[in-house]
Amino acid sequence: MQIPADAWILVADGKKALFLRNDGEEMYPNLHVIRKSEQPNPPTRDQGTDKPGRMQDVGRRNVSAMEPTDWHQMAEDAFAADLAGKLYKLAHADKFGQIILIAPPHTLGELRKNLHPEVTERVIGEMAKDLTGHPVPEIERLVLEA
Repeated sequence: MQIPADAWILVADGKKALFLRNDGEEMYPNLHVIRKSEQPNPPTRDQGTDKPGRMQDVGRRNVSAMEPTDWHQMAEDAFAADLAGKLYKLAHADKFGQIILIAPPHTLGELRKNLHPEVTERVIGEMAKDLTGHPVPEIERLVLEA
């Protein structure tokens, strides 16, 4: 995948996002971090204290357990929606012309679902991987190899 000059790359997961810009050339990118965003998101066990609910079955004397709320996943989805809103504001202010989205599959899906058409038309590539823990030179290499 080529990275055009001045193109942005969003590298995100459910709690951390890096906004990178290619200050180099298409064939020889030079990515720089221009913005970071992070949200604390402890595990579900630390966020919820109640046990899952129970429900009486209709016409029977049985009781069924209800699915517990995954507070951690809800926070990750909200973070992705918030990122989509930030991207819209940046695109509307004409801060970037092209962008590549890199995120784990679920987060990428949440981003896509919440992206404004003004941002969607600027997306030139996507990569369904979690690269938030990688150093910037490694991200450059992995994007070029994709």
